[in-house]
Amino acid sequence: MTESYTIKELKKRLMEIESPDDPWIQTVRLDSRKGAQLALKQWDKIQQKKVQLLKQKETLLIEENKLIQAGYQLIAGVDEVGRGPLAGPVVAAAVLLPPDMEALPINDSKQLSASVREELYEIIMERADVGIGLVEADEVDRINIYEATKVAMLKAIDALPHRPDALLIDAMKLSIPIHQVSLIKGDARSYSIAAASIVAKVFRDRLMADYAKEYPYYGFERNAGYGTKTHLAGLEEHGITPIHRKTFEPIKSILKK
Repeated sequence: MTESYTIKELKKRLMEIESPDDPWIQTVRLDSRKGAQLALKQWDKIQQKKVQLLKQKETLLIEENKLIQAGYQLIAGVDEVGRGPLAGPVVAAAVLLPPDMEALPINDSKQLSASVREELYEIIMERADVGIGLVEADEVDRINIYEATKVAMLKAIDALPHRPDALLIDAMKLSIPIHQVSLIKGDARSYSIAAASIVAKVFRDRLMADYAKEYPYYGFERNAGYGTKTHLAGLEEHGITPIHRKTFEPIKSILKK
């Protein structure tokens, strides 16, 4: 019987058990101590979360599995962030996840809290092959935001340590001789694209936080260059910076004055 264990010892052993079918779990369910039942309740929640994450991962790997069944092996997800901001670069990421990547709460980066994104970023960077591509504001102005997005994606793919043989891309087609699948809202439909969206988002947010130290009047550490009230007030009072996009409004009109 589990009563021979202290609650601390019971909690420690519970953390070593993965399967709800383990016979020892059934004996814990008969333990009448309040501490034992609280520990079991916590363990049950953890197991339920693991099951949910596995189901989510399976759903988000449907497109990857189609490509694997078609004979492709190195499948990279590609996504970008920063098409809408008034300042800063467009950042793209290409992520080639390992086949044994654990079930994580990887999802469209916009659906995750900043703390979860940061945690997942570190795991992805450690476990996966990652390439990152940037197109700075002056280049965005020169070639337009749509073309800049494609260039950033191509740079990210080129930065991968291994050349992929298939790409899953969020709503984009690239002029590159690699098999591609373009998915509308791909960051919510593909594990690899979602991972890329997280990497690109965290990388760009950190970059804009660094820019905030150099240009402190625009709130870049909070708005990542988007046109918030703080940002617009900074433009009104202090003018534009070298990282502002001169072809974007209201910057374009400010320059005409």
